[in-house]
Amino acid sequence: MKSIQYIQDSFESYLQSLEYARKPEALYEPVRYVLSLGGKRIRPTLLIAAYNMYSQDIERVFRTAAGMEIFHNFTLLHDDLMDNADMRRGHQTVHKRWDENTAILSGDGMLVLAYRFLSGSADYNPKIMDIANETFTGIMEGQQYDMEFEKRTDVTESEYIEMIRLKTSVLLAACVQMGAVIGGASEQDSRLLYEFGEKLGLAFQLQDDMLDVYGDPAVFGKKIGGDILCNKKTYLYINTYLLADSNQRKELDEWARYDGDDTEAKISGVRAIYDAVGIRKLSENLIGTMFNQGLDRLDQVSLPESRKSILRDYAKSLMNRTI
Repeated sequence: MKSIQYIQDSFESYLQSLEYARKPEALYEPVRYVLSLGGKRIRPTLLIAAYNMYSQDIERVFRTAAGMEIFHNFTLLHDDLMDNADMRRGHQTVHKRWDENTAILSGDGMLVLAYRFLSGSADYNPKIMDIANETFTGIMEGQQYDMEFEKRTDVTESEYIEMIRLKTSVLLAACVQMGAVIGGASEQDSRLLYEFGEKLGLAFQLQDDMLDVYGDPAVFGKKIGGDILCNKKTYLYINTYLLADSNQRKELDEWARYDGDDTEAKISGVRAIYDAVGIRKLSENLIGTMFNQGLDRLDQVSLPESRKSILRDYAKSLMNRTI
């Protein structure tokens, strides 16, 4: 079994060595730029690690892993444009460094490039494309729900969980399943591993939401309170509103309508109501439940524990982010 560090280092070398020989240069330069900004590479790592449970020649799945990472970065490029974000991973976003038209066209190019990598692997498997197509469609559906929720005041917890499942979890789940399928996993094991990735993705996103309120910016990697400022209907907000008394709800409504310049006041004001109803503990409990459900699916996979430990340990490391 390869270590996670070995997998990440080897894949990063492969990703950065890719050449884009086609023209025009202006179309591909932003693609190289986006992929050079680094990141956790969670999705390709999950794919390669899942494959490694069944086979040792991990380079075999690098092309498929690159396809999924390119697709993930395509979604980030367009997300940044839709959110009018200035920075990504400490660098200018593509639409700020170049312009909006470039971001749209290069993003489209990344989507096509992702499909070229997925369909052009040496061990092409039609099931991989079936997984990719269903996953990519789900992500677009999740993004649409996310946009709609910003304008609604009646979003339920179940609707929110489904939105983050589509927008975040299904891509992690698909990567785990793809690695297992290429490695020769049984139908039952590939399904269990998909569910493992899905539950891990839910736990990861719910934790991300909580870190956005309670995290240390130096550790979290970005400013705290973005979801509050954007009036995102997160698990924390939805359930705080349900638990709040009439005065607290009135205050939440006032902050939602607030259009002043004192962003810190809005963040601290909403967070104070979160604290008053004890939403952080409820969120932590749900995160733990989702994560344990994922590990339960991994436990059921018909491999010796010595082979499953790579995914188990990596999953734990992903959740070990300082609040």
